[in-house]
Amino acid sequence: MLDGFQQRPFAAEISGGQMVEHDVYEKGAGPVVVILQELPGIEKETIRFADKMVAAGFRVILPHLFGPLGKFAIVRNVARHFCVRREIDIFARNRSSPVIDWLKALCRDTQQRYDVSGVGVIGMCLTGNFAISLMADESVLASVAAQPSLPLFAQKALHMSAEDVEATKRKLDTHGPMRAYRFAGDKLCKTEKFAAIDQAFNSDRERITLTHVPGNKHAMLTAHFIEGENSPTQAVLDEIVGYFREKL
Repeated sequence: MLDGFQQRPFAAEISGGQMVEHDVYEKGAGPVVVILQELPGIEKETIRFADKMVAAGFRVILPHLFGPLGKFAIVRNVARHFCVRREIDIFARNRSSPVIDWLKALCRDTQQRYDVSGVGVIGMCLTGNFAISLMADESVLASVAAQPSLPLFAQKALHMSAEDVEATKRKLDTHGPMRAYRFAGDKLCKTEKFAAIDQAFNSDRERITLTHVPGNKHAMLTAHFIEGENSPTQAVLDEIVGYFREKL
């Protein structure tokens, strides 16, 4: 399933001084986009999306953050997060998960490794909020949050500290709006979540362009993606590709 991807380990420190190592998978050539996996894990739909980005002319960086590789394991991965919250705290309100430090280090390392002006980031579901936090880092030039869902059971709260919010706002003021998407009927990323993002970031100007896509599914770019000229998810993908080409 990962044919054509190159694998390498990457280690960096998270808050609290702990060193964390994860495998990173890379494929393609061109402007660099870091794709952050969803809760089910890195499985065939995630790889299919990564391959779409490669075909569009990007170098894809896919860190393996959790879960069994190649298997759809949403229930098992939720159980893991209940037990191990060192890196990702799915319930945290008004603060960011420690894994953000590791992801920032990965983005900086990737920027230097490929000698590019900066990278793009796509976060989805569990990692959708991470894409917003990462936009504050100097190595990130463009970011997309697809169905950002954290913190779980608190749709009116953000999975970001006040300091992260302000840092991201300052970056977006100079680099222009990032993108966020959700299905209009999504039960995991509800209208209240986008309202909270809008209130935190767009009170005086648009810093995050919030798009409600027709439909009641969830995994917009992976499991619930529908190809075709008249498909709203295809329109979203085309818009994302155009956005990254412009910014990167």
